[in-house]
Amino acid sequence: MKPLKVEFCGEWYTVESPKDFFVGREGDLAIDDNPYLHRQFLRIYEDHDMWWLSNVGNLLTATVTDSTGSVQAWLSSGARLPLVFQTMHVMFSAGSTTYDFSIHAEEDFFSTSAFASTNVNSTTIMPVSLTTTQKQLILSLAEHVLTQSIPGRGEVPTSAEAAARLGWSMTTFNRKLDNVCEKLDKVGVSGLRGGKGKLANNRRARLVEYAVSTHLVSGEDLPMLDWKREPSV
Repeated sequence: MKPLKVEFCGEWYTVESPKDFFVGREGDLAIDDNPYLHRQFLRIYEDHDMWWLSNVGNLLTATVTDSTGSVQAWLSSGARLPLVFQTMHVMFSAGSTTYDFSIHAEEDFFSTSAFASTNVNSTTIMPVSLTTTQKQLILSLAEHVLTQSIPGRGEVPTSAEAAARLGWSMTTFNRKLDNVCEKLDKVGVSGLRGGKGKLANNRRARLVEYAVSTHLVSGEDLPMLDWKREPSV
């Protein structure tokens, strides 16, 4: 097996078979001394002549995409997926902090159409039409992640902080957040609902992971945060 390269905050790590590579609070890639982060969260390993990424934690999830953001998988506890693209991006949140790193192979194992997964929720991105205020809401939550000088670690603001950034009342902000999460849930985005008729508690972080990793919003959109307009209902 050809080795993989992992990049986090500008630092590079080599993954070589047959040794497993662990990501978490401790491990080969010690992300951060964050009490909300599992000691060992993600595992990169070789099996049946392929590299795999698995979630060995019991609470956190990760969002995994190809380099274009056109293929997305939500890696829940106990799930695994094959690393079939030359570059794959991984984002996850622990507490109020969102982390991201990338995995690089020397070549693609399969084309996008041959992407397969085992015990994992995967999504091919469907077109999503957002109103201006819905996009502003997402940007208010993703601003810190999008403005990092070196990608890797960003804070997701509280709802009160994001509402203040936009100059909205909490009632308006929460209504808009409900609308965005419901809209994305209807097109198959996982992790935004906690069950039937119930929105997930960590939906702000999951919304940021999805929006940034799939290029729903980007740094070029940030000027929209300063557009002065009355939020519509």
